[in-house]
Amino acid sequence: MNARTVVSRQEWDAAREELLTREKAVTKARDEVNALRRGLPMVEIGKDYVFDTPDGPRSLGDLFDGRGQLIIYHFMFDTARPAPTQPAPAEGCVSCSHVADSIGHLAHINARDTTLVMVSRAPLDAIEEFKARMGWTVPWVSSAGSDFNHDFTATVETEQYAGEIPGVSVLVREGDRILLSYWTSGRGLDHLLSTYAWLDLTPGGRQEGWDGMPDLDGKALTWLRHHDRYTEAAASACCGAS
Repeated sequence: MNARTVVSRQEWDAAREELLTREKAVTKARDEVNALRRGLPMVEIGKDYVFDTPDGPRSLGDLFDGRGQLIIYHFMFDTARPAPTQPAPAEGCVSCSHVADSIGHLAHINARDTTLVMVSRAPLDAIEEFKARMGWTVPWVSSAGSDFNHDFTATVETEQYAGEIPGVSVLVREGDRILLSYWTSGRGLDHLLSTYAWLDLTPGGRQEGWDGMPDLDGKALTWLRHHDRYTEAAASACCGAS
């Protein structure tokens, strides 16, 4: 950690008030961006998709579970193309697992007429095995055998990269119509990570060695592990959730 700047309580109060002004400005700006997001135009999804679920085949409409809004987290877990650093192909992405660890009790989301589901193109049996190991209860289904991942930009093929990327899609149901209202990836997922939200409150921050933060253990952005692997040498994160 860098050398501490120690001041009187009066000086600290003044510095804290100055920071509070900036924090309030960020909150107001975030509210404005949220309003713009809510007002985005939507595109109708005209293709039928079938997902493999613990309850049998289900359509995209079925994933709403009777609610009006659906949030899909595109979880990187492609057993056909395991990342070279993964210890086993039956393990989901470390960074996507970090996102899943940050999901709170779904009752709060469901109470707002909204369903949250994770989707991967790995086979359902691999998903179920890893989900049990991680202790997650969020619904998680397989898109294997369909065009869903490609159509929703969760699997890409470019000159620079071919494979899966993490992301969030938000859908709305109006009668028989399903509309896409929002999509994001990369740093757009940053605010979903409660671990980072807590660490950002501390002097050391995320301790990843960027933006003036110290690098706690010399691992920079690769410190992240599956939550049951911090006591052993494990693979680094396989997707850029941060």
